[in-house]
Amino acid sequence: MAVVAGMNVAAGPEGGFLPLVSLGPAFAGLIGTWRRTALIGGIALLLCAGLGVYDGLFDTRRGYTALASVAGVTLAGALAAGSRMRREAELAGVRSIAEVAQSVLQRPVPRHVGGLRVAVSYTSAVAESRIGGDLYEVVASPYGVRVIVGDVQGKGLAAVETAASVLGVFREAAHDEPDLAMVAARLERTVAREADGEKFVTAILAEMDTEERTAVFLNCGHPPPMIVRKDGSVDFPHPPAYALPLGLGMHGGETPQAYRSAFAPGDQLLLYTDGVTEARGADGTFYPLRERAGLLRTSDAEEGLEALRADVVRHANGPLHDDAAMLLLRHRGR
Repeated sequence: MAVVAGMNVAAGPEGGFLPLVSLGPAFAGLIGTWRRTALIGGIALLLCAGLGVYDGLFDTRRGYTALASVAGVTLAGALAAGSRMRREAELAGVRSIAEVAQSVLQRPVPRHVGGLRVAVSYTSAVAESRIGGDLYEVVASPYGVRVIVGDVQGKGLAAVETAASVLGVFREAAHDEPDLAMVAARLERTVAREADGEKFVTAILAEMDTEERTAVFLNCGHPPPMIVRKDGSVDFPHPPAYALPLGLGMHGGETPQAYRSAFAPGDQLLLYTDGVTEARGADGTFYPLRERAGLLRTSDAEEGLEALRADVVRHANGPLHDDAAMLLLRHRGR
């Protein structure tokens, strides 16, 4: 408004800059409250009136037209600011509910459990979203540390609902069932019953026994786990037979079979979803997880996992096209 006033004084009454004083309340309505917009509008009206008297514009209709323009823009700006403030309040309420939903669906995993150091990373493909169809959980059960990482087919609230059901059943079954096959069977029944054949969940279950220095896996159509050995070598243990994802058991196929792999002190186990390995670079290549496994060889597990996550995002050269969850377990034994 000060710039417009200066231009108006310099150009004189024939310059026609006076109605531009309304830019003040117009911009105030975009960023301020309705009260601030009204205040700026009042100042603009006083400035417009003063400049109109200075230029002698009230001898004609031009002065009154400029005042009407400023008053109209001020009223519209105040109404727009009030409407924006209501929408912002509603959005804040929705975000607070989303935070509660996130705390239920993706509870913080323990940083230390059963001789393992745990770190987790979740990158949502949906802008401004922190939850999605990928899921993970770590449970200290009577049978060892049990872990699940999964990916629900589809996106949106329906995928989040399915993920919540799977996590709820896993948290209970991990404590009750003596082997992973029985845990998987309960998950299969839950997904099949609730999704009614319309959705499926790829998942990998793992059970760590730090005393025996072994890890037991059960893979239901999920990408294989990655183990980074203490000597720097990388291993991707594969199941003896590939089973269908959870929820598709009615279509037959192989029954999930547990299989073992060595997991010694100094080893690291990374469980992940296909949002990591299917992240495409600018040249169309998938993310080379095996070649980038060295990023995990840091003194702190969380720093290593964050370095790997940042590298995935750099490789994708922009937002990921799918959610990407990673769970890292580091054997702390000696």
